[in-house]
Amino acid sequence: MLGVESRPLQCRDTPGDNPVLMNRDSGPLGLLWLYMKNLLVCRSPEMWHQSFGLLGKSYAHDTTGSFFLGKWLRVPLYPVSLCSAVVDVAIQDYVADVAAELIYQNKSQTSTEVLFVFPLGPHMAIYSFQARSEDAKVHAVLQDEVQQPHEATGGWENLEYLRDQSEYPGEAFACFLGTLSPGREVVVTLRYVQELPREPDGAARFVLSPTLNPYGTLYVWNCRTSKLHYSLLLTASLQSPRGVVNVQANFALTPLIYTAQDHSTAQVSLAGSPQCHHDLELLVYYGDPTAVSAVVEKGDPEAPPGSLLGDPMVLVTLAPSIPEAVPGQRQSGEFIFLLNTTFLEHAQDSLLFLLKSLPLGCYFNIYCYEETSVGIYSQSVEYTQDNLTEAMRRIPSTGSSLGDSNLLETLRSVYNTPRPHRHPRQLFIFMAGLPPDVEAIAAEVCRHRNSHRCFSFCFSEDSAALAMALAKETGGEAAYVSSDSRRSFVVLKCLKQALKPAAEGVSLSWTLPRGLEVEVLGGTPQSIFQGQHNLLYAQIHGQAQDTTVAKGVMTLQYSLDGQDVTYTIEFPLCPQGDGRLAGHRLAARCLMKRLLPESVSGSGEEPRHRAVEISLTSGIICPFTSYVGVRTPQRVTWYQRPLALLPPRQSLIPCQIVELRGSRISSCYPKSIWVPPGWLTAVRASWLALRQLTHDIAALPQRRACSKACKPPPPLFSSLKYVDPMEFGLCSSTLWRWCPEAAAKCQELVALQNADGSWALSSGLASVLEVDEDEIKGKMPDEVMEPSIWATVMAVTWLHRHDEYYQDLCELLEAKAVTWLCSQAVSQLDKCLETANTLLGSSVKPSVFRL
Repeated sequence: MLGVESRPLQCRDTPGDNPVLMNRDSGPLGLLWLYMKNLLVCRSPEMWHQSFGLLGKSYAHDTTGSFFLGKWLRVPLYPVSLCSAVVDVAIQDYVADVAAELIYQNKSQTSTEVLFVFPLGPHMAIYSFQARSEDAKVHAVLQDEVQQPHEATGGWENLEYLRDQSEYPGEAFACFLGTLSPGREVVVTLRYVQELPREPDGAARFVLSPTLNPYGTLYVWNCRTSKLHYSLLLTASLQSPRGVVNVQANFALTPLIYTAQDHSTAQVSLAGSPQCHHDLELLVYYGDPTAVSAVVEKGDPEAPPGSLLGDPMVLVTLAPSIPEAVPGQRQSGEFIFLLNTTFLEHAQDSLLFLLKSLPLGCYFNIYCYEETSVGIYSQSVEYTQDNLTEAMRRIPSTGSSLGDSNLLETLRSVYNTPRPHRHPRQLFIFMAGLPPDVEAIAAEVCRHRNSHRCFSFCFSEDSAALAMALAKETGGEAAYVSSDSRRSFVVLKCLKQALKPAAEGVSLSWTLPRGLEVEVLGGTPQSIFQGQHNLLYAQIHGQAQDTTVAKGVMTLQYSLDGQDVTYTIEFPLCPQGDGRLAGHRLAARCLMKRLLPESVSGSGEEPRHRAVEISLTSGIICPFTSYVGVRTPQRVTWYQRPLALLPPRQSLIPCQIVELRGSRISSCYPKSIWVPPGWLTAVRASWLALRQLTHDIAALPQRRACSKACKPPPPLFSSLKYVDPMEFGLCSSTLWRWCPEAAAKCQELVALQNADGSWALSSGLASVLEVDEDEIKGKMPDEVMEPSIWATVMAVTWLHRHDEYYQDLCELLEAKAVTWLCSQAVSQLDKCLETANTLLGSSVKPSVFRL
């Protein structure tokens, strides 16, 4: 069941039946990020169009014989009951291969047409699907879209209706399984692979898809007993050369059984019946939880040597331990701002806060890309007072063109500009509308994904999908800004995220026997930011000339705060494994995604041909392949004239990755962009969350600071961990309240601040502080030798006097000012603060100045 809200519902499956609990979605979702409920729905032929309609916000039970399933669809009262589920999970370090067999039974009194829907997470890919019943067998196969397209013989309207009429968008695998007679069963077998997130303590986190544990679906829970209405058998095989140390779960497990003396492999199973109020989560802990790990997966012995599936694959996890940066101190980094006409005309204040909040030690540049694709500076310059003043002078106040027409060429200009050594590059892209060449823009960013992060901001709905896709692909963040009063607040929140420290100059080197070489598919990221982890796929090619060498060596090097850090890891050259090839298939998905920019740029047919070949051999869909369902009858057909036994005649049925458009925002997404499986799911769900956030933010001016009773956001929003802007202002300790007069004063004060964080003692500062300039000078303590010290203390004290308005806007500016003060005159701050409090009528505490 898709998109279910976090509340129970009493409903009846057929008249006279006992009620069953619809759902209770309160458990965390981890990697899945979205509610991935299995929807195996069906219809009687005469009721499909009458009862398969749009769903409103709340659950309801109507008189047409249908009920609401979550927020997605209204389906008839003819569900197919899940009788049993057998799930076999193989976890190898931070990748998982899941094989599941689901048995459904039609318990209604009428024949029903069955549609199987499996929502996809952003790091998940199906590679095998089949279903069989007494009458027929259905198998999903991939085909090259360039070849003659195969037309389905029937049931296509089911997928079309599902795609067009679902209220909420997402991405799902869907297959029409045909008609199921009363009392008959259908057995669904599917296999998928997924990347697992790495917890801060090094654990691999696996969450069983609710498709395979549909605790929110009909016929699952009994309200009185909270027991399963179906049998669930879950077995997990665990493998890591570092050794499996421990397994934790939110459900009962059998004791951990080691199947190797060195504890490199182990098994664990579900014990008893799990609780009904949460998803099933598994945390796997390995030995030596360092910042880097390398696991080797053997190739397919039936695949030719040198092919993607034939050669061994090294699964590399990079997660350096990076300490927090001290706010206000010098920091490395290159910050490039790509501005459009709308931003220049209506958001000069936001740009002012952005530029003034940058730390000393970084580099910056500004591109007004509707005017020209050339930056204000030919290349990024160091953040100094002179360069900042010159940049502000060169920025045009208005633009002469409309639309984001020059974004592609501007991005290319940025990528062709050298990056300052050991300064991670981050782009801040502002879009007012949907630019042309969106496919080329997405491909250009994808091509350079390892060299930078994108923080993208859209001011219109039509550019939302592109903004989200650019941020998602580069590990950045995106935000939709609909209110002028909140623009600076949202932009600065993203800047705080961008200022997190990073490991720079990341490189991998390999030591292997002669005759072997390593290819890192997709390349190595140049920077890894705090809180990030990267899963890379490196394939070993060739034949070792010295077979006595049993191990290879991988070395990770990077720079952190100017210090060089090195990790060395050994890995076996003759790996063991169960042959399920989870790493190979995820590597295929990664490689096909990297081939997209080459195919878009017109580099010939080779990138496309290679992507198709990899897709067909690995079973993972790519932009140039599609699913087709092959239905083979199980029963023998006899013909009497002449009497003959003919072989079963195959037919084609709808089976594909369906992009559920969502009636509310389907027009927001350019149809020409292809994004890898999982992108649209993340993009569109993020967009929904941001739209909801916009409504929440609009009401904030009327609210006081969030109290302890402040409710957290709905589970759907909080589960999208990779989009931090969704937390803007929802439950922070102090909510910034919009006041035009106060904002104008704050902007004047920020404009007077120097790049190093200090203020000069001037008439302009006195005007903002609303204190006579002569009085300020006369009250300056005798111990102060430099007037700017006194002026800066006054400015920071004034900000804290009005922190209900300015805390979120000026946090970075204040940190820079305090850092400057501490470096100038620590012994003078006590006296300065005491005098400033008296002069301004405030009561700011010494802790503000780190005293």
